[in-house]
This record gives sequence, structure tokens and C-alpha cells, in this order.
Amino acid sequence: MQLSLLGELAALATAACWTGSATFFGVASRRVGSVVLNRVRLLLATFYLLAIHTLLIGSPLPLDAAPDRWLWLGLSGVVGLAIGDAMLFQAYVLIGPRLGMLMMATAPVMSALLAFAWLGERLLALEWFGILLTVAGIAWVVTRGSGPLLDRQRPHYLRGLILGLGAAACQAGGLTLSKLGLGGDFPALSGVVIRMLAAFVALWGWTALQRQAGDTLHRMAHEPGALAPAVAGSIVGPFLGVWFSLVAVQLAPVGIASTIMALPPVFLLPISHFILKESINWQAWAGTLVAMAGIALLFLI
Repeated sequence: MQLSLLGELAALATAACWTGSATFFGVASRRVGSVVLNRVRLLLATFYLLAIHTLLIGSPLPLDAAPDRWLWLGLSGVVGLAIGDAMLFQAYVLIGPRLGMLMMATAPVMSALLAFAWLGERLLALEWFGILLTVAGIAWVVTRGSGPLLDRQRPHYLRGLILGLGAAACQAGGLTLSKLGLGGDFPALSGVVIRMLAAFVALWGWTALQRQAGDTLHRMAHEPGALAPAVAGSIVGPFLGVWFSLVAVQLAPVGIASTIMALPPVFLLPISHFILKESINWQAWAGTLVAMAGIALLFLI
């Protein structure tokens, strides 16, 4: 099997993991809020990764990694997992999840452009068509999936849009920086450990400066209904999902991997319809078919 195809399959697994984490985190955030949840999920994911890295590789940290790998992967973690996710969660507060996801749908195009500028990755015309087709399908699902978009007169609407675009840019930048640090046969698991550790230090360092570390842990401890979904979401999202995402960008072009990883809004449709019994209109299903056609095109090229 071609390495590029393995990377695309890893990207598909990433999208599935992020779909699961979105479901679990949605339950937990309603109890403790998105800010507390963002901090706790990084704490849990860092613990899981250090444990599994010790079990599989023999040490909690990849201390033999070259300094340049620590630099690029550390920056990737801070940009993508700390700053980017914080911006995304705040965008959800200001403009709602669907508009926030719509802004994130621009990440694949940003990723492809950054990879072209920094890494020299060039995509075929059909690959660009597949990316744009998938992004169009995702945007269709997000905007037409279950009613009208948020009222544009809502306060902080423009700020929310800017934060959403900033989150997409951070995700694109984080993936591109990851690829710079994953050259050669460096284990993707070690790369995830460096990324997550850097994000954890950045986010919890800022939390400590704000004197909110104790309050964060107290709120989670006193909301037992939030702990189980937070643990489950941290396993399938920041742990397995981020691991698969690094395998994806290591083996496949960043633009293609990022496009496939942008599929959670589409994957959430059947969950909403068949499990949560929500009514899904025909425009959402049409957008799903368009997005899946774009993904099929990327796999067949």
C-alpha cells in the first residue's frame, strides 16, 4: 500500500476520532464550560501520551530527539493545540458552533497554501478540485444542516468570525509546522508527545499566571457528570486523534490530509439523525454527498 494512501487513511481515522471527541466534549462542556474543559482535556491527554510513550518506547519523553524537532513540534503544539483551540472555543461562544465550524472549513485551503510556500508541496489540478469540492460540501452541511445561520446583528459577530478564521489558520500552521518536525523516520507518537507537552505547558502556564489552576481542578472534581465524557473525549480526540493526524501529515500532503480531517461536521450528521433522532434536511444530506465525492476523488488520484 502506498504511503500516501496510508496517510489518507490516517486522516480519515483522525476525522472519526474528532467526531467522537466532539460528541463527548459537547456533553462535558455543558456542565463545566469550554474554558475548563479545554484545560482538563490537555491535562488528561498529556498524561495518556506520557504513559503510552513510556510503555511502547521505554521513556516518557523523546529526549534523543534533535533540538530542531523539539522547536518545530513544540511550536506546532502551541500554535495548533493551545492558541488555535482556545480561539475556536471562544468563536463557538460568540457566533455558535456551526459558524465556527464553517470558518474551520477554510483550514484545508490554508494548509495547502502554507505547505506550498514552506514545504514546496505541489498539488495536481484534480487534487485542488477534490479539496475545494470537499470544503464546499462541508460548508453546505454547516450552513444548511439544521436551520438558518446565526443572526448577523448579534454582538461580537465580526470578532467571532475573526477568531474562527484565526483558529483555522492556527490549525493549518500547526499541521505544517508538524511536518517540518517529522522528517525522516521519526516516530509520530514521539511527535505527538512533544506537541501535547508544549501545548500543556503553554496553556497551564497561562492558567497559573491567572491563578485559575486550582479553580479549574475544583470545578471538574465537583462535576462528576462531566468527568467520564471528558476522559473519553480526551482519549479519542487529543490522544488518538492528534496521533493519527501526525501520521497523516507525515505520509500524505498536508493539504489533502487537512481536507480529510475536516470531515467531522459531515460525520456528525448520521449520529444526529440515527442516534439523537434529530431531523436533518435534504440540503445537509446533499452537502454530505458533495463532501464525500471530494474525499473519494482525493483517494482515487
